[in-house]
Amino acid sequence: MAAIITHNFRQANAYQFYESFSETAATNYYLFVGRPQTFATGTGGGTDAAPPTPLDNVGANLSYYRDMMSAARISASDVAYAIPRNDWTTGTVYDYYRHDYGETVNAAVVQTVASGTDLFATGTNFTVKSADNNIYKCMWNNSGGTSTVEPSGTSTSELTTGDSYVWKYMYSLSSTQAANFLTSDFMAVATDSTVAAASVDGGVNRFHIANGGAGYTNNTYSTQVLYGDGTSGTFTVVVSGGAVTSVVSVAAGTGYTFADCKIDNISGIGTASTAAVVTPIVGPKGGHGDNAVKELGGFYVMTNTSIAGTAGSGDFVVGNDFRRVGVVRDPYNYGTTTISTASTLSALKTMTFAASPTPGTFVVDEVITGGTSGAKGLVVDWDATNRIVKYIQTQWTGVTTAGALTVFATSEVVTGATSSATGTTSAIGNPEIDYYSGDMIYAENRAPIARAADQTENIKLIVEF
Repeated sequence: MAAIITHNFRQANAYQFYESFSETAATNYYLFVGRPQTFATGTGGGTDAAPPTPLDNVGANLSYYRDMMSAARISASDVAYAIPRNDWTTGTVYDYYRHDYGETVNAAVVQTVASGTDLFATGTNFTVKSADNNIYKCMWNNSGGTSTVEPSGTSTSELTTGDSYVWKYMYSLSSTQAANFLTSDFMAVATDSTVAAASVDGGVNRFHIANGGAGYTNNTYSTQVLYGDGTSGTFTVVVSGGAVTSVVSVAAGTGYTFADCKIDNISGIGTASTAAVVTPIVGPKGGHGDNAVKELGGFYVMTNTSIAGTAGSGDFVVGNDFRRVGVVRDPYNYGTTTISTASTLSALKTMTFAASPTPGTFVVDEVITGGTSGAKGLVVDWDATNRIVKYIQTQWTGVTTAGALTVFATSEVVTGATSSATGTTSAIGNPEIDYYSGDMIYAENRAPIARAADQTENIKLIVEF
């Protein structure tokens, strides 16, 4: 049995994910940073220079919570549909739009693009971004010629450049989109309302001559009727040297989902020794520009989250680094079954030391041990002014000598393994996010990124459907 999952399925999933950020009963997604400790053989493998590939199993998904540091809610304004970025470059052969890639015509002619038979496959380049951040769809590539003239302008009509390429203006990146949703590989995609209003459903503006045939009567055959399920489409045919050399649209018509020129039925064209193969190029449903997201393969969703210094009144710590970025869906507030909605969340445990005796100076990334409980943790942040240590407890650096992950106790002396600092605990605090709640839907290991108070991290994630 032959079957496919169509691009429409991918698009539908992208739509659902995108809309889930803003619907009435919105889903709450949090981007988190974590993993302050180095990647090493004894702590999960890999190195900081070559981070390990995250695992997608039950144990790994649970472990990501234990070294989570902070999380920021991804708002609806932080999300955009995206498509691969192709900057227009002179000397490039661009693919052009056709509705029939992969089909066989007359049992011989297979319609293909440079990357095969899929208009949206990796490597297909029928969409370009100009230097002024206008986005164009290639409608004709001069029979595979190189593009040497950059398209420009925002007209709703097709644009023919001096290199005989034909382009369709689709939309422009706004300054916000360029700042927040433009990377070296991807860019935001959106429908321009003016372009959409001018689009024609089922119009045929172009014809592809796969084979000009032979034996026809030389002449120009004007305003021929386009057959199919639409109306009002007409075209002109030029025959030279017995072959069809030109087929040009006179009226695009409307409502076509398939069309046929019926070249051999044209009055006076004669009887060919070899039949011409001419394919009318049918536009997407709604017409070119009616839905740029769908037409250009917008089954990617980009999120953009900025973290400035100690965002969330200290929920995001500085003076340390992180090696993991991830997304968790609908986590709970600590100790409840209430889904978190706060803008930021701290995922770190805390301990406050008594003022007397004066605690020592703890250092980040050192292991601390409770003298009574035997509990262990890894220091993520030391606030000397308020005598607060923020820490994590993982399976590598947070278990007792007996192998148990134990809670620190109040009124016990805690000692730092590197600094030899000591302090007597007066209070133990919980994180704001409830560990292991919600769904871990994305995890990425990276080389360490150091944080500072005057620094802003701008983290963009691309989700492909």
